[in-house]
Amino acid sequence: MKKTILITGGAGFIGSNLVRYLYEKYPDYKIIVLDCLTYAGNIENFPVNINTKNENDRFVFWYGNVRNGNLVDTLIAQSDVVIHMAAETHVSRSIYDNYSFYATDVIGTQIVANAVVKHKNTIERFIHVSTSEVYGSALSDTMDEKHPLMPSSPYASAKTGADRLVYSYWYTYDIPAIIVRPFNNYGFYQHLEKAIPRFITSCLINEPIRIHGDGNVSRDYIFISDTCKAFDLLIHCDLNTIKGEVFNVSSGVHRSILSIAKEIIKMMCKDESLITFTSDRPGQVTRHTGNSRKIQELLDWQPEITWENGLKQTIAWYKENKKWWEKQLWMRTVPIITKNGNRALH
Repeated sequence: MKKTILITGGAGFIGSNLVRYLYEKYPDYKIIVLDCLTYAGNIENFPVNINTKNENDRFVFWYGNVRNGNLVDTLIAQSDVVIHMAAETHVSRSIYDNYSFYATDVIGTQIVANAVVKHKNTIERFIHVSTSEVYGSALSDTMDEKHPLMPSSPYASAKTGADRLVYSYWYTYDIPAIIVRPFNNYGFYQHLEKAIPRFITSCLINEPIRIHGDGNVSRDYIFISDTCKAFDLLIHCDLNTIKGEVFNVSSGVHRSILSIAKEIIKMMCKDESLITFTSDRPGQVTRHTGNSRKIQELLDWQPEITWENGLKQTIAWYKENKKWWEKQLWMRTVPIITKNGNRALH
């Protein structure tokens, strides 16, 4: 059955990878992308060149903001499935630019959810993309969907607000909502402000690799194609199985940031002397390990790409796509004010 899928934030990292995945796998589907092209959105991420005529009209791009209620309503009225990814996502940037995070992540989500309520008789499902950051630091070995929500940064608190807003709309208006909490993703087309592409490109240009604190904070990383496959299942499974539910998407393995930097250095035949340390980041999450048993048992989803294979693929992509990332070099660091009032680059 043909579908029209609206993806907000589809020019970003996870969004554009999902757009490519669906565009290539489902030739009968129409994909609509709404994106305001902030620094993290890039039309070069799309599977088609939007500057040339697309004869089959399978891919449509709208340059606009999710806070534009009229535009959002128009696009949702045309769609069968809505995947809401549009958000400001960088923890360090949220420390000095918190207003834009609340405006986009919370108010933008409210506008999207309102349009879904209006068109709930024609919307098949509404998938809201939250984040594992809503959990804060782990209180147990792994965090399942019932873990307390303890956001520790402005970004995380904005996403928590959006997460619970969507839940409340499902509860109040009975919209076909599903909430997804991905853990840290890595792979192709990821902005250099994120740790793994920043480490890789630092090695490529023989520049110091900057690590917050002592590097012992840990994260659960999953390769982007595995996340796309999880979304594929959520789009196509029986709605009654998942409506109103929350799903983690994770590998279940945590790695320290320092160990990740050392693995990248080793794979790229560099020297550990490249590693430098800076002050710890305010709002830092110390440990993040996901429990994705729920989606595994309900939808038979499993991560397929090993950490080593995914990292090799990611390194190879950045080696081969310098023209894509070299324009971002100046944005790899952002200034923040630390707890003691000092200015630091993170």
